[in-house]
Amino acid sequence: MINEGKVAVFVDNVLVGTEMEEGYDEIVEEVLRRLEENNLYVKPEKCAWKVKIGFLSVVIGSSGIEMEKEKVDRVLS
Repeated sequence: MINEGKVAVFVDNVLVGTEMEEGYDEIVEEVLRRLEENNLYVKPEKCAWKVKIGFLSVVIGSSGIEMEKEKVDRVLS
């Protein structure tokens, strides 16, 4: 799924990104199934679903990938 560009993984973070909402739920279900098959689990309270999220100094959301606003402001000032 990583090679297909559906999932990105960094340490203990799993990011699922799609250009359209269609198909997102199926990818998440497949990720959760594969985690469970390998005795790996997620804590629901640490999960965020279908949101804009900050990750490694960038913001990932439905509009694409952007730099964090405060980092851009520091460079500009």
